[in-house]
Amino acid sequence: MKRAKQKVVVENKAPETSQKSKKQKTCSYESVFGKSDLHSSVDWGSLPHHVILRIFQFLPLVDRARASSVCQRWNEVFHIPDLWRRFEFELNQPATSYLKSTHPDLIQQIIKKHADHLQYVSFKVDSSTESAETACNILSQLVNCSMRTLGLISTAKPSFMNVSQAHFASALTVVFVNSKSLSSVKIDDTPLDDPSLKVLVANNSATLKLLKMSSCPHVSPAGILCVADQCHGLKELALNYYVLSDELLLALSSEKHVVLEHLRVDILVIPNDCSGVTVLGKNLERAACPPACYAFSGLYPQALLCPS
Repeated sequence: MKRAKQKVVVENKAPETSQKSKKQKTCSYESVFGKSDLHSSVDWGSLPHHVILRIFQFLPLVDRARASSVCQRWNEVFHIPDLWRRFEFELNQPATSYLKSTHPDLIQQIIKKHADHLQYVSFKVDSSTESAETACNILSQLVNCSMRTLGLISTAKPSFMNVSQAHFASALTVVFVNSKSLSSVKIDDTPLDDPSLKVLVANNSATLKLLKMSSCPHVSPAGILCVADQCHGLKELALNYYVLSDELLLALSSEKHVVLEHLRVDILVIPNDCSGVTVLGKNLERAACPPACYAFSGLYPQALLCPS
């Protein structure tokens, strides 16, 4: 009986010790921070600019915009140019895509306040012509922008191919003329043409290093030659098989022109002459200055893509 009583006493004391430990912890916190500070809110507005900027860099754009309404200091950081160097416009129509789209009000804010800060810009559009035309309209308004990279990404066809060639060329001209320092241009599956390539080269030949323009039916060998002749810093090129010619192949494999590190040839339609790709591979290997890496992709049988 005595042992049972002792056991009961011990079990009753256990919660008392836990309560004492909680009180001790609370007292220790209060002794360090003060009782009033423990329950008061943090003065977020007093954080240094670089700390707030670091926080914003981890936030999605929507959350960043909401956070900018915390106080005037956070709103000032929201408009710091460093936050607007890189931006991807997502343009989707509810009828053709389930993906979210960049809000029109935000697009207008970027154009008015941050266009001259944009450097790394991409457009991700769905298959609708409306989205592609919206992308062209935005590009036409980036007059004060000095881009370093430009990417036009179609999540599904036809997208940009349904935009009028004049509208597309006009939009690209604005970017090519005003940027002056483009190093990377990815514009596959677009109505890019030779005059637009000449504008690109005339204003960005010293800085252009990467050009991807596969499935651009309005580009001719002459347009590619214009790039090869003047963009001596070009390191990576992607194009279609149908634009290749002997003259162009010579330009792409001669040290007098570009010194390519990567050449990608897309073969989306099987050519009539099945020996053409094999000959192309052999010529690249025997060239005076062949690309360090070249690849063929598309519908062509893999066995014929490897030169013997």
